[in-house]
Amino acid sequence: MTIARLSKLAIAIAAAAAVAATVVSGAPARAQTKQAAQTKPSKPSASTQHKVAIQVNQNDKAVMDLALNNAKNIAEYFKGKGETVAIELVAYGPGLHMLRSDTSPVKERISVMSLENPNMTFAACGNTQANQAKAENKPVTLIGEAKVTPSGVVRLMELQKQGYAYIRP
Repeated sequence: MTIARLSKLAIAIAAAAAVAATVVSGAPARAQTKQAAQTKPSKPSASTQHKVAIQVNQNDKAVMDLALNNAKNIAEYFKGKGETVAIELVAYGPGLHMLRSDTSPVKERISVMSLENPNMTFAACGNTQANQAKAENKPVTLIGEAKVTPSGVVRLMELQKQGYAYIRP
């Protein structure tokens, strides 16, 4: 081979190497851009679940009814949009009467709402239950829909940390 041909071959190899280096170095950048495009936040789909916590801390039937009305309206709103919502009503302090089997003025309504809305739960403060039992010198029984949580206020904090919206009627 002549020197001229070797020089042309060397130039061609160098050019090919330069093109290959550009293609290879550009590939990660394109891959990162493509990955970023894939991880962009998208609009919530119909299966997106909303979450709301509703506080009840007053022994007042009007407040209890307002909390239940809020829960019902929220459930119906999202059902109408084809979306789901988890609703947790948290009762503590004097509001625990909402979930007591002997003193609840709304227990029948809770029973119906619970059957109609499987994503609706009722949390009863265990601290309040124990304190009321001690003060009344008798066990405090709850309605069947109520689930005891150690502390109502801590439960609200936990729910907010999990992304639940917070409602206080």
